[in-house]
Amino acid sequence: MWNGVVVDTNAVLDLMKDVAAEVITPRFRSLAAGEVMEKNPGDLVTVADQESEVLLTRALNEAYPDAFVLGEERTSTDPTVLERYLAADHAFTVDPVDGTKNFVHGSPDHAVMVSETRDGETVRGWIWQPEHEVAWVAERGAGVYRNGERVLRTPVPDADEPRGCTSMWPLRGHSFGPMPPLVGSWVCCGVDYPKLIEGAIDYVLYGRNSPWDHSPGALMVHEAGGWVGHPDGTAYGPRSRVAGIIVAADKGTFSHVRRHAGEALARRETALRPAPLR
Repeated sequence: MWNGVVVDTNAVLDLMKDVAAEVITPRFRSLAAGEVMEKNPGDLVTVADQESEVLLTRALNEAYPDAFVLGEERTSTDPTVLERYLAADHAFTVDPVDGTKNFVHGSPDHAVMVSETRDGETVRGWIWQPEHEVAWVAERGAGVYRNGERVLRTPVPDADEPRGCTSMWPLRGHSFGPMPPLVGSWVCCGVDYPKLIEGAIDYVLYGRNSPWDHSPGALMVHEAGGWVGHPDGTAYGPRSRVAGIIVAADKGTFSHVRRHAGEALARRETALRPAPLR
């Protein structure tokens, strides 16, 4: 219940579903003129993003008045909130519509994402894919669940080279060492991370690091048996500000990808560091 003390994990998922049904899904493939704006050139935001964030933030603030809620759209207008999030002992991240470009262009590959962090560690994560009607939920130490069924990721066999994807256009089609050429990702962390857990891909390369994009999915990958870290070998955390992220099906795959692709990914850090994703 939303009692101001403890909110059940399923209640947060229900909140996300309700918000999507109210302000996101009715606008899917029905956005009116003036309902799509640019935060920066090529970086889109819609009224659905804005209204979804307001509703999710308000509910989380009411339930947890002492927690800090970091929303993507709020951060785009007030970058100082990121420092407050990094200093918070208890916080939530909110990505009101992950994959906004997909949403604008009529692709069902978009999602609503929320995570909860305590003392710099993600303890709960939620992804709701409204058009696919698929919910992903994880609690630290308790596993990750797809529509209520626990999911584990099978490690990449030693004899196989891992299959990778990325949303970074310059790296698509590029081969690192013996690994197959990189293919395009789903351009939505709320779809990319679940696809890796399901086995559609073995690793994902990201350049930019925003907590709302990676905190929920990183917990899910870890709970499924995977590994998420940076080109320098350090593990990912929701307070990490290191650019460049490798999401892998297992720790061995992470090490293999880092060995062959880590240097190239690290070289992109300086250029990619300042700007947030979508």
